[in-house]
Amino acid sequence: MLGTDWLLLTYWFVTTLVALGIFSIPEGYLFKDYYDPRVVAWNWSFFPLDVIFAALGIYAARLFTKGDNRWFGYALVSAALTFCAGFMAICYWVILSDFDPSWWIPNIIIAAWPVWFVPKLILAMK
Repeated sequence: MLGTDWLLLTYWFVTTLVALGIFSIPEGYLFKDYYDPRVVAWNWSFFPLDVIFAALGIYAARLFTKGDNRWFGYALVSAALTFCAGFMAICYWVILSDFDPSWWIPNIIIAAWPVWFVPKLILAMK
């Protein structure tokens, strides 16, 4: 969970640097139509969702290490939002019929790990 949280925060940090013109990424690493204003808006529409799930996941891990049982609720919400973010991105690429493994694979992982994690999380709390 923490890996996804920190990686997404890193992604948004780098994306912000690119948007501000402080950093540039070679075209070959960018997704299709990266600079199209509608695609830019689509990408930034994930920012609040990604930051919220990352913050909740990091907070859940902190609570867990302190033995605070509230970690479960935060972890559950974080996992649900993580799934939504990954699934929404994959749906976007499906609608466009655009298959690029460098973007599909990370988003499939983002959508899939909560499906694996949540049942284990629930069983652990019984």
